Amino acid sequence: MPSLKDLKNRIGSVKNTRKITKAMQMVAAAKLRRAQEAAEAARPYAERMSGVMSSLAAGIAGSAEAPRLLAGSGKDQTHLLVVMTSERGLCGGFNASIAKLARAKAQELIAAGKTVKILTVGKKGREQLKRDLGHLSVGHVDLSDVKRIGYANAADIARKVTAMFDGGEADVVTIFYSRFQSVISQIPTAQQIIPAKFEESAGGASSLYDYEPSEEAILAELLPRNVATQIFTALLENGASEQGARMSAMDNATRNAGDMINKLTVQYNRSRQAAITTELIEIIAGAEAL
Repeated sequence: MPSLKDLKNRIGSVKNTRKITKAMQMVAAAKLRRAQEAAEAARPYAERMSGVMSSLAAGIAGSAEAPRLLAGSGKDQTHLLVVMTSERGLCGGFNASIAKLARAKAQELIAAGKTVKILTVGKKGREQLKRDLGHLSVGHVDLSDVKRIGYANAADIARKVTAMFDGGEADVVTIFYSRFQSVISQIPTAQQIIPAKFEESAGGASSLYDYEPSEEAILAELLPRNVATQIFTALLENGASEQGARMSAMDNATRNAGDMINKLTVQYNRSRQAAITTELIEIIAGAEAL
């Protein structure tokens, strides 16, 4: 049974931990607001751009002059998985859920006889995939020194990805990230960006407009930008999801620390009462002996 001093030290230690988790929760809440605003502001642009490009792509479907980023390489053998996670931990199951989705996809492709390559963005994803899929890694993007994610960071990743595609090192490129829904809900998402895949356009814009220059020329210009835009949107979604998950995890940790302090305090009081009772019994017994 721990001594009173041990219990007192442990209570003090847990109280210090609770202060840290509470502070981290407040910091995450402040960062979440900015990250959520950035993610939500980027969604309309990405969705609108996808809609326009879907209309353009529908107009040249099956054309021999379609850009390679849309038509693909003609093969489906080599898959590049771009796994985006955070640089820091203490955010619950945020990183683990993305890594789990990417691991399941990699194992599915390997079972189908495909060649899998993995590019990690964020230290935590690399750490989680290193054990069983480390031999598939072809690179890592370190964003630990970046305080605020910008379009330039996404453009650098996009250039690396498109260079691999153009060089024949990858036939299909899929990004893995977590889409922000709420503080307690982040959805792990896999999205193919090369060859570009768009939802069916309901507007039929290609039949309403004549494009100058041609649809092929416009797509050739916009498709590389679309790759960077999708990656940028994913990074922003990840940023909001990370802060939401960290805020929720630190809130749970603060509550658990409070519960532990209450239990240890009760145990300390009982032990103290038992020690006082024992001392009183010894005093009374000694007095009676005299």
